[in-house]
Amino acid sequence: MTVIAKKPQSLTDVPMHYCPGCGHGIVHRLMAEAIDELGIADRVIGVAPVGCAVFADSYFACDMIQGAHGRGPAIATGIKRSRPDAIVFSYQGDGDLASIGMAEIVHAAARSEHITVIFINNAIYGMTGGQMAPTTLVGQVATTAPKGRDPLLQGWPINVCEMLSALTGAKYLERVAVDTPQHVMAAKKAIKKAFENQVKGVGFSMVEVLSQCPTNWGVDPLKSLEFVRTKMMTQYPLGVFKDEGAN
Repeated sequence: MTVIAKKPQSLTDVPMHYCPGCGHGIVHRLMAEAIDELGIADRVIGVAPVGCAVFADSYFACDMIQGAHGRGPAIATGIKRSRPDAIVFSYQGDGDLASIGMAEIVHAAARSEHITVIFINNAIYGMTGGQMAPTTLVGQVATTAPKGRDPLLQGWPINVCEMLSALTGAKYLERVAVDTPQHVMAAKKAIKKAFENQVKGVGFSMVEVLSQCPTNWGVDPLKSLEFVRTKMMTQYPLGVFKDEGAN
């Protein structure tokens, strides 16, 4: 019998804790598939964030460390510099990366650290109950913005890929989504490229993934996919923002 799909070897055989409709599980699988296909599983070391993916170390079959909130790029930098043979990734949400960890991601990119960052943008603080994040859209309701984000009060959303693209050290920046099969396939390609860049010795690579959060958006999973397409992609257009990697 021909096998057409199977669990990637780089994922452990345990149930994931994510809410129904969440995009984290999809991204985990894409990362594991990329790691398997590149044959780097025995070299991978990951940094788990504080946030919805706090238990990511339970799901990836590789060495991992739990980072303090926002410090993933700093920890990944230390691991990579002490173990240059390792393939190091930092997995972070928007509150982790774009709020408390903003300094870490900016300076890691500026130094062109040879790490891979997977950045999940769901426009909200997930694990802590739906507070406004740096990526929350104008008008989007959050527990700390019950009338919707007002740029005159809370400022404008931060477009991380566009911001980091101004830094010379950032070598590969792409924004993808996991709302449709076509977008999932494109996300897989981008994630694999980000890991491959590290294998080839290219500098800092980051893939931003627009991900649905039905629970904290207060919608059902199907409507959350529509929100990604009609709302998030307007503020955060998909595409490659920088690609100076090796061919």
